[in-house]
Amino acid sequence: MNKLKVNVYSPEDNFSIDSVNLPNIFLSPIRIDILKFVYANMAKNKRQSYAVNQSAGMNTSAISWGTGRAVARIPRVKGGGTNRSGQGAVGNFCRGGRMFSPTTVWRKWHHKIIKNQRKQAIITSIACSGLVSVVMARGHKITETPEIPLVIDSSVESIICTKYGQTALKTIGALSDVKNKLKKKTLRAGKGKIRNRRTKKYLGPLIIFEKNARAFRNIPGVETCCVNFLNLSKLAPGGHVGRFCIWTYNSFSKLDQIFNRCNFGSNLNLQNSVTTNIMTNFNIKNIINSDEIQNKINPPSKNFKKYY
Repeated sequence: MNKLKVNVYSPEDNFSIDSVNLPNIFLSPIRIDILKFVYANMAKNKRQSYAVNQSAGMNTSAISWGTGRAVARIPRVKGGGTNRSGQGAVGNFCRGGRMFSPTTVWRKWHHKIIKNQRKQAIITSIACSGLVSVVMARGHKITETPEIPLVIDSSVESIICTKYGQTALKTIGALSDVKNKLKKKTLRAGKGKIRNRRTKKYLGPLIIFEKNARAFRNIPGVETCCVNFLNLSKLAPGGHVGRFCIWTYNSFSKLDQIFNRCNFGSNLNLQNSVTTNIMTNFNIKNIINSDEIQNKINPPSKNFKKYY
């Protein structure tokens, strides 16, 4: 079976200079349900613990009046000569009382995630990044981009200046997506403005490299990620698949080495083997009605017993 090919484009003139085999990971099953579950649990691991004061709502010498006075047996404030005296206290339904089930700092904040599920989430996010319809549905402007997945020559890893990085993005047709995201930058509504997140920033392309991507790390909206440390929060921000990924030749060629489903000689391949679909044809009706199956099936019997 002939493997699918992906063109490698030059960042200088946008001409195809080579081709590379499409890694098996782009043909793997897409499991959005696993990806969303893993992302939700990953987000929990960033939380900071919080709790109310242990004595909040209980700093009063209130005691119950007991029975026989036709009032509720809630603790009431002592004293007289003021509106506060005789008012209910401590209870969660009282003014100035404590909350129900006060929060504590020893809650289970962080969650472990099964390694196979984390692997499958990464595989799903990469597989979706190779589908044009999914990438466009996420809002990326890729009309000027020659191909998806987009692979460029590894010479960009030797570029240091951001100016030349912007020129490379413009050449391969990815700068329009970056500019479009900058136009969408808006002031955040709510309290987030005073919590170090004043503006809502939209994410553009993701540069995936093997050794270095210094030329792209200071461009607003552009993120970088090493192929050896693929991050789900960058491949599928917000748990939404279809990130516009730009691969360097070295990083794209290394995917088959990292996620190899054929050679099980090493432990690395055993741990990161790509899952495949059990069935190649999902149309059950056509399978049952096909000549190959129908020729093997016994004809219906006319002599059958009646049990009534």
